[in-house]
Amino acid sequence: MSTDARPGPARRHRALRIGAWVLAALLVLVLVFLVWAHIVLQGTRSAALTVWRDDRVSVRDAGDAVVMTPTGTADGVGIVFVPGAKVDPYAYMATFRQVVGDGTTVVITKPTLNLAFFDTRPLSRFAAHAPDVRTWAVGGHSLGGVRACQLAEDRDVAGVLLLGSYCADDLSDSDLDVLSVSGSRDGLSTPEKVAAARDELPASATMTEVTGANHAAFGAYGAQPGDLPATVSRRESGRAVTAAVESWVRDLR
Repeated sequence: MSTDARPGPARRHRALRIGAWVLAALLVLVLVFLVWAHIVLQGTRSAALTVWRDDRVSVRDAGDAVVMTPTGTADGVGIVFVPGAKVDPYAYMATFRQVVGDGTTVVITKPTLNLAFFDTRPLSRFAAHAPDVRTWAVGGHSLGGVRACQLAEDRDVAGVLLLGSYCADDLSDSDLDVLSVSGSRDGLSTPEKVAAARDELPASATMTEVTGANHAAFGAYGAQPGDLPATVSRRESGRAVTAAVESWVRDLR
């Protein structure tokens, strides 16, 4: 006597129904994630207008990046800068206005899904937007700094700029010129986290803490969930960041 081991109609129907529910749940999760990823912290309009009105700075949208170039004499240095998670790339224009006005090119990337860890594009992709640059550095804010440390493995990179960030990759044996600027009131990349990751950087790295600055002080996009209130003005902390970056750039020339 033979026994038919095939599942009955009821069992097949139940399996199909469970499979359909699982697929529907996955599709909803993907949709929710995509919507979440595209809700970004928008750049402050007044800060952006200050950059657009600065005759020393030229800004163009290159599709995958915002390219800031000096209208005067260029110093041959370029920075590929990666934004923090879900932060509008244009929010960092004001951060680099003075640096670009002094001659340095800055290419602010537009990360895949607005999250740096999804972005696998190489440095060359963004460096191509400024072919006249002789010396390249990479940098980033928050999660963007973690991605910048990965890009620093490119042999064409001379320096690394970390704003409210730290490395997950070990760069301690490199000869990179590293500048880390942090805020004493940073509620996300806290002073403790920055200190704990110090060993990932070369011994020669310059560590600068801006007293009273918080996580959002490194861009112009308003308050950020999880951050601490700053105890200095955005203008004051911005001056401190600019001074530190300008000094670092001089070493790269």
